[in-house]
Amino acid sequence: MKIRPLHDRVVIKRVEAEEKTASGIVLPGAAAEKPDMGEVVAVGTGKLLDDGTVRALSVKVGDKVILGKYSGQTVKLDGEELTVLREEDIFAVVE
Repeated sequence: MKIRPLHDRVVIKRVEAEEKTASGIVLPGAAAEKPDMGEVVAVGTGKLLDDGTVRALSVKVGDKVILGKYSGQTVKLDGEELTVLREEDIFAVVE
């Protein structure tokens, strides 16, 4: 199934969280933190400005981005967990 976000929203697939601590302790799934990096899998058409024009988004599909641990809305689609958030909730693009 495909997903197409609206306006200035972006769909991100978070990268897998580390299962071990730096000292080698294995963490159970519930104790692992949400990752703060992800890959953009879909983008909307752009942000609608007050004058009626549309500003294109700064991110594109395939970009690796940094986002807040609890940013956006998590949805499950075809067994895959995705995060939908506004472009302004993305902190940086990793190059």
